[in-house]
Amino acid sequence: MEVEGMEDEGPSSQRELPHNEDHQLTRQESLHLESSAPVENVLVDKKAVEKLTEGLLSHYLPDLQNSKRALQELTQNQLILLDTLDQEVTKFRECNALLDLNSLFTEAKVYHNKLVTIRKEMIMLHEKTTKLKKRALKLQQQKQKEALEKEQQREKELERERQLTAKPAKRT
Repeated sequence: MEVEGMEDEGPSSQRELPHNEDHQLTRQESLHLESSAPVENVLVDKKAVEKLTEGLLSHYLPDLQNSKRALQELTQNQLILLDTLDQEVTKFRECNALLDLNSLFTEAKVYHNKLVTIRKEMIMLHEKTTKLKKRALKLQQQKQKEALEKEQQREKELERERQLTAKPAKRT
């Protein structure tokens, strides 16, 4: 439907009726035309359109404005929730990183303890080998001394046997 006569022309040029009657006739004509054939030109009073527009706006505008405010508030709350969620995700990642770091420190402590144990064992083995070397050296020296004493003893016995063996007497 097209709307003509938006300009304030006053009453129709063909009919000289008061405003209320003009409106009723226009309404009756539009009802009659709607039921019979399509209408191309409809005359509508500008003041009626304005009042209808104002009524429509006054009826729906407060609800629409409240809805707009509610949607803006929801959008703002969603943004706040998203920021909070991002912060929580960051905290969880940091916690996981700390757990990984803690496990690395625990593992490092275990390996450090193993190294300390190995070092103590190496020191103990070094001390034992040093003692064994000293003992082996003492035993070797003692055996050499015993062998030397045995050799000296044998030589003394041989010398004594030589002296004890009968010698022909010298005749004088």
